[in-house]
Amino acid sequence: MPIVAHSSLPAFAALAAEGEDVLTVQQAQRADIRELHIGLLNMMPDAALSVTEQQFIRMVGSANRIVQVFVHVFTVPGLERSPRTQAHIDDHYERFEDLRDEGLDALIVTGANVTNHPDLADEAFYAPLLEVMDWASEHVTSVMCSCLATHAMIQHRYGVRRRRLLNKRWGVLEHRLADPDHPLLRGTNTRFDVPHSRWNEITSAQLERAGVDVLIESTEGDFHLGVSPDGIRTVFMQGHPEYDAVSLLKEYKREVTRYLAGEIDAIPPLPANYLSADAARRAHEHLDAVLDAREAGRPAPEFPEAELAKGLDDTWADTAKAVFANWLGLVYRLTDLERGVPFTPDIDPSDPLGRLRR
Repeated sequence: MPIVAHSSLPAFAALAAEGEDVLTVQQAQRADIRELHIGLLNMMPDAALSVTEQQFIRMVGSANRIVQVFVHVFTVPGLERSPRTQAHIDDHYERFEDLRDEGLDALIVTGANVTNHPDLADEAFYAPLLEVMDWASEHVTSVMCSCLATHAMIQHRYGVRRRRLLNKRWGVLEHRLADPDHPLLRGTNTRFDVPHSRWNEITSAQLERAGVDVLIESTEGDFHLGVSPDGIRTVFMQGHPEYDAVSLLKEYKREVTRYLAGEIDAIPPLPANYLSADAARRAHEHLDAVLDAREAGRPAPEFPEAELAKGLDDTWADTAKAVFANWLGLVYRLTDLERGVPFTPDIDPSDPLGRLRR
């Protein structure tokens, strides 16, 4: 799906420089192709804000070429921002109030960092997030929630609260299809990897008791992908299929930096099943050198990011792109031509996939 650079958002130019199919508004106007307007509610912290824009826009742009995709990036209040990041948002993000008036065909909601509140409902962004989600449940064909957004919506809609893990669950986990006949999973592998990075979880058993259809889980039982009982209106993800190959490496680097700064007490573990054996050995050597430097009062050696990146494999992107392509393909087939009208007249909103399955 060609992406249309319809705003000043720098992510469009960055993706074009990578070779992604990005059209100017003038080029889009000359092409007689249907439009899809996708919202991206970006709640990620400052360090990951811009890269998250690129990751999700790249995902929706990697589907197929039957439509032109307009991605509308916005955020909600209640998230702590630096002056620099707030300026980026002020300059390049759209307003939810405007998008609510204009309409969206689909919506992606990212995760977010939280404070120490044990209950998500106590987070400052929770009420603004629910305002967006409650509107979207009536006016948007399908909403895809990522990570914390999934936890928030499961709590809001089904009363199921996430559980705190004893240790951070992060790395690249092997997954399998739990419901291979669902239209979102057409053309995907039956086994594949998905990156995870979280301190909390909602389990497959919790979701199944709530009526959520679990589509993908890890071979160890970690929930990754599911849908609301109607099959499409809300898609829940707990993993991070949008991650680049280096995303977990950069996160690990941030954790090491936080350890050196005294922000965390424990030495961060390596992400599971992620680095090659040689790269993992090099990472451990670096940590040993860091500890030796700390004991001797010397500056810590530089993190060997480029060296470690050579030992990374991307074992999830193909399946992730297939799922996103299926998702947007369903949105395309279900959504009315008029922007902001969620379904064509022949679709039953209570069973939107009914006609497509027959």
